[in-house]
Amino acid sequence: MAPVDMPGQFGTMKFPIRQIAGALGALAMAFSGPVALADASVAAPAQDAAEQAPRPALWKVADEDTTIYLFGTVHALPAGKAWFNPAIAAALWRSDQLVTEIDLADSGAISGEFAKKAMLPPGEGLRAMMAQGDRIAYEQALKSLGLPAEAFDRFKPWYAGMMLSLLPLLQHGYSPEAGVETVLAAHRAPQSTTAALETAEFQLGLFDSLTPAEQLSYLRSTVEAVPDMSATLNRMVAEWLEGDADALASLMNQQEDDPALMDRLLYSRNRTWADWIAKRLEQPGTVFMAVGAGHLAGPGSVQDELARRGIGSARIQ
Repeated sequence: MAPVDMPGQFGTMKFPIRQIAGALGALAMAFSGPVALADASVAAPAQDAAEQAPRPALWKVADEDTTIYLFGTVHALPAGKAWFNPAIAAALWRSDQLVTEIDLADSGAISGEFAKKAMLPPGEGLRAMMAQGDRIAYEQALKSLGLPAEAFDRFKPWYAGMMLSLLPLLQHGYSPEAGVETVLAAHRAPQSTTAALETAEFQLGLFDSLTPAEQLSYLRSTVEAVPDMSATLNRMVAEWLEGDADALASLMNQQEDDPALMDRLLYSRNRTWADWIAKRLEQPGTVFMAVGAGHLAGPGSVQDELARRGIGSARIQ
């Protein structure tokens, strides 16, 4: 979700929500490709009259000759989920460039990065790295998803965590092909260009550079989240559709207890992206910037970082 970006606690269950959704950006693209982009060219389905019209939050940063729209995305959604409303369509259509976290068309490179980074060295095994209690819980999570205990034995803990964050969503109808970036790419103006803020190598490196202990901690949190993961993301998507950025941030920020990891995965990237926006304002034109919704919600958001640089942002939806 986020690439949504998703940690919180409901009852006694801790959810690595931002960490999981942060992983979903590159991971979802690895499951998608050029065919998915073509399929997404079908117009967004009409909104059921009984439902509230979707209004995902949209911001604008502008000076005398430059406009940059900021739109928070969900990297995987259920097929047919309506959200592409006229305000989003108009902003996208008038934009000269669509900017996303990573190159939407480069699924081959993303898959290659997974293959290069995800494997453990010969002779090492994932379950052998775990404490007994963690291994038992991990094997139970795999079983609940219909997977054998040895499914990810040859892979690093961060990769197993990513897969365990995505598989429950796929089983509950979430699809990268229905993700926001895919739809935006299909509906942008024909003359517009695309650009990426990061590379697949960089995004996966955020996880691959974690120490083994940090990776195992991430995997442990993901295992704990598996039973309720789809329900939690459903709640987040509902807030996203309503455009309630404060409620979305509240869901994401509950029980954030690893400041160093959060800075690596979220806040440092927000600072870098704010710098990118500040520099892009020096050039005339119109840009539609689409990044995981967690980057545009709550304290330390991209908007907060822009304000620290003296750059205002206005909510337009």
